[in-house]
Amino acid sequence: MTTASVHLDPAFVVAPVRRRIFGSFVEHMGRCVYTGIYEPGHASADTDGFRGDVLELVRELGVSVVRYPGGNFVSGYRWEDGVGPAADRPVRRDLAWHTLETNAVGIDEFARWARSADVELMYSFNLGTRGVQEALDAHEYMNHDKDTALSDQRRKNGADAPYGVKLFCLGNEMDGPWQTGHKTAHEYGRLAAETARALRSAEPDIQLVACGSSHSSMPTFGAWEAEVLELTYDQVDYISAHAYYEELDGDLGSFLASGVNMDHFIDSVVATADSVGAKLKNPKRIEISFDEWNVWYQTRFANEGAGDDWTVAKPLIEDVYNVADAVVVGGLLISLLRHSDRVGVACLAQLVNVIAPIMTAPDGPAWRQTIFHPFALTSRLASGVVLRVEPQSETYTTARYGEVPLLDATATYDEGTGEVIVFALNRSTDAPLTLASSLTGFGELEVAESWLIGGGDPSVTNDREHPDRVVPTALASVEVADGVLRAELPPVSWCAIRLRATTS
Repeated sequence: MTTASVHLDPAFVVAPVRRRIFGSFVEHMGRCVYTGIYEPGHASADTDGFRGDVLELVRELGVSVVRYPGGNFVSGYRWEDGVGPAADRPVRRDLAWHTLETNAVGIDEFARWARSADVELMYSFNLGTRGVQEALDAHEYMNHDKDTALSDQRRKNGADAPYGVKLFCLGNEMDGPWQTGHKTAHEYGRLAAETARALRSAEPDIQLVACGSSHSSMPTFGAWEAEVLELTYDQVDYISAHAYYEELDGDLGSFLASGVNMDHFIDSVVATADSVGAKLKNPKRIEISFDEWNVWYQTRFANEGAGDDWTVAKPLIEDVYNVADAVVVGGLLISLLRHSDRVGVACLAQLVNVIAPIMTAPDGPAWRQTIFHPFALTSRLASGVVLRVEPQSETYTTARYGEVPLLDATATYDEGTGEVIVFALNRSTDAPLTLASSLTGFGELEVAESWLIGGGDPSVTNDREHPDRVVPTALASVEVADGVLRAELPPVSWCAIRLRATTS
């Protein structure tokens, strides 16, 4: 059996664990909202029409922040359509996903849902078909206290106190030709800077996210970030990053190494942002909002949103995830934690039904997809600070990324509780891996709990009839002896191990 090692030391710290990296994304797309989080006729629905069974799963998932209402949808969205008496709200075409939007859910309903779910609202402005004035109006409606036309309108609509939203996206994927209102980097950068400057005049301490590239394969990647940041550097706090991964042509080995690509993506955006800062002689550090990431089988999606069937909540990209997908999601979380010094926000896209950890049946049950589990475990367990971890292992050859280590790992340490959490991924498709971790400087530790995803058939899924076919199980072989953690990781597996001070 191959052995891999990591050295853990409380002195080697990357950054505090950023709770906002456990974010998610709700877009008015497919069945994410309608028959997803919202279904007034459902047996579990509350007085606002939101499904209680879904709300319970969102809380269990451990989501910290939710980006809303898009996504491509936002670039044609009129926020005013979604406020006021429901009977008076207009039905609009959504050009992004070729569906009809009823506007039954808008800012007020979603803000109440977010409060019930105990998540922070991250709001996206429309900089595709609209701009400065629309952003100011939406901000005034949400955040101004009283005695203005729009804050008084909010109060009339039932929300006496402002929503206090602090995190805003300045548009979505404006580099993409598919985006309604697509712009060049210069056009977008100017508009984003003007919008940001105006918003800060209204509320100086809000945090703003400028659009980065839609994905790192865009022909303008790098150049887009550089030009946008040169125009917005003083006014924004974050630049966005989006990435989706899938297993192509049965190449499981490359798929399991998706974190290598995410690491490179993050490092490239950081280098570009710091280069712009140096050029502008500005000591400020721009952080990354990785506000769309997941496994998404885009090769199955071609033309799914096209056609003449303008309907409400047409099912879109409802990928069914297997064990291998869950292992990759666990690995991507390792990458995000590893970059906690620069990634301040991250959003698993999306939350319900649309490439999501939670699935629902209309007028039926809700259940956890396989990818739910590594996210929920990482969100629950990670605390304190992220430790600098340099895994040492044999490598294997991938078609997409070349030589890749068999082991990927990171760890967190909470000085207050004394707990150490180890997250590890075995990328081997056919062989187990022994993990050996030295525990220097932590005192006597013991295994408090361990969780494993994988180790069997990587193609197994959960579904309505079998919602718990894939669940986390305890690692069969894990112990601490003589200051060393040892664990046997099956092939195609992700694990989380919680260590605590020895009680005996």
